[in-house]
Amino acid sequence: MKRDERRQAIMDILVEDRAVDLDDLADRFAVSKMTIHRDLDDLEQAGLLRKVRGGATIETGTQFESDFRVRELQDSAAKSRMARAAMELVEPGMTVMINDGSMASLLGARLADKAPLTVITNNAAVLDHLKDAPRVTLIALGGVFSAKFNGYFGLVTEQALAGLRADIAFISTPALSGLQAFHMDEPVVRAKRAMIEGAERRVLLVNHLRFGRPALHVLADLSEFDAIITDAPPAAEDRAALDRAGIALTVAKAPTN
Repeated sequence: MKRDERRQAIMDILVEDRAVDLDDLADRFAVSKMTIHRDLDDLEQAGLLRKVRGGATIETGTQFESDFRVRELQDSAAKSRMARAAMELVEPGMTVMINDGSMASLLGARLADKAPLTVITNNAAVLDHLKDAPRVTLIALGGVFSAKFNGYFGLVTEQALAGLRADIAFISTPALSGLQAFHMDEPVVRAKRAMIEGAERRVLLVNHLRFGRPALHVLADLSEFDAIITDAPPAAEDRAALDRAGIALTVAKAPTN
């Protein structure tokens, strides 16, 4: 197997299992541990995984979020449930802000169903989904493109958002602990904050697996959101903390036949 094929196979395993063991990979591909080390080093440098003792993972860390190309292949059923629940908050005629991320991308692809709408986004996937959608006024936020997050960020993005207002903003987060949402990347936090500040209503989208996980930067207090949508009940202690604070949580339901 060629090097690029082996590295793609490693990523395929990670998408399925979320973590890999160095010894197992060496045996599977019949190569040395040093070769696997080099593969993992290069994949980590590309932002596709996070090396840990004895292997690698694509699970989030305090300073790591996996690449958009990896995340868009994960948890499709969970994202679909959250997208359906989020769509119930959108009405024709609204101005909608939607941030970066694979969850937001899936939601963005459905927004045309609620046209006419004005959609403001820095998410390249949402821009691609909606660029030809009828009766959708699409406002593309400029900025510096990040392949890792498949979106636009930086001063240009933030200045554009400062001059815009929306009826509702959909904000996703990869980490939630206690009564706060977090993110690993400072420019991403600034863009999300600008959307939060520019919207009449704010909706947080978070996978239930991301509860109980802080990250480097505080994004927002959960009290800043009008709604929090997740795909399945979080751990009992996490749910209890929200209940004690009087913060409502919507658990998106699977569709009924």
